[in-house]
Amino acid sequence: MSFKEFEKENIFGKGDLNEAYAKYFVGNSYLNPLTNPKETSVFLANVTFEPGCRNNWHIHHAKKGGGQILICTAGEGWYQEENKKPVSLHAGMVITIPPEIKHWHGAKKDSWFSHIAIEVPGESTSNEWCEPVSDEKYNKLEENENE
Repeated sequence: MSFKEFEKENIFGKGDLNEAYAKYFVGNSYLNPLTNPKETSVFLANVTFEPGCRNNWHIHHAKKGGGQILICTAGEGWYQEENKKPVSLHAGMVITIPPEIKHWHGAKKDSWFSHIAIEVPGESTSNEWCEPVSDEKYNKLEENENE
């Protein structure tokens, strides 16, 4: 999906270059906060990935509650949990990520992608950033999808 087509669908806006978390992404991502964490206990942000961009493997830790919810809003992407098959993402899909599950998400190679990320409130929550998703592993997802 071209950026022009994507921009028409991405109703929550691309936001600014996600420089604060750039070291945890392959490629460029953009962040548009939708709620202010000082005003509510639920943080929502529209995260936009350029084609081929994905975040590193990561884990949302929590003693109770926690995790993350992704609401796919525009374009096409991938979600994968460790040792599980990847899930092809498109607008309208909702992914619920329990705490303590190692996973990653991002755009497909030829499409921009956006999702609203919701941090689920909980006790003693934290994120652990792990290794990047290798180009080799990522490219195999695209190849296998076309078979």
